[in-house]
This record gives sequence, C-alpha cells and structure tokens, in this order.
Amino acid sequence: VQLQASGGGLVQPGGSLTLSCAASGSAFKINAVGWYRQAPGKQRELVAEISSGGVTNYADSVKGRFTISRDNTKNTVYLQMNSLKPEDTSVYLCSARISLVGGVVRTYWGQGTLVTVSS
Repeated sequence: VQLQASGGGLVQPGGSLTLSCAASGSAFKINAVGWYRQAPGKQRELVAEISSGGVTNYADSVKGRFTISRDNTKNTVYLQMNSLKPEDTSVYLCSARISLVGGVVRTYWGQGTLVTVSS
C-alpha cells in the first residue's frame, strides 16, 4: 500500500488550496486518516483527522478554515484549506491507519507536499 499526497503549491494570503491523499495497492481498507504539517525547526503537528465513519477533528489554529473529507470509492482523503495565512506555510503530510489482509493494521505515511502562503 502506498499513500500519495499532492496539491501543494504557492498561494497568496487569503487564498485556497486542496490537498489530496490517495492510497493505492490491493486488499486494504483505510481507517482513520490524518493530515499533519511540519515547518522548518518546528515539531510536527496534527492539522486535521477523519475517522472511518467520517468523524472529524481539527487543530484550533485551522478550525473554520480547513475541512477534511474522504471519498472511500476513490481511497482518497482531501484537505480543503481556505483563508490561508502565512503561518500555514509548511510541509503537509498525510498518515493513514490501514487494515490489511489477515487483520494486520499498519500506519502509512505519504510523502510531504509543500504549501507556501506568501504575497
């Protein structure tokens, strides 16, 4: 199973971006998925997460601006980011708890995608 994160880029303050985290492989089920971010010199922080049942949780710093959602038919989780601020600049990573054949559950990480908010 592989996770592929995409959608980062350069955006002006107040702008929007949508990140995608797509899982590929065979015989798996995606459980909870989280989007994290890590800026240079800072600790990795949880931005948003969504359970297999669609329950969501957000960091206080992004509440009301970011929305996490999932499309189980496409094995993809999205992070819609609105009203972006310079302090949102970071590498964004997705992580997923995935159930494999035989009842094994593992945590997978996608590669990071860089979001830069600057005028």
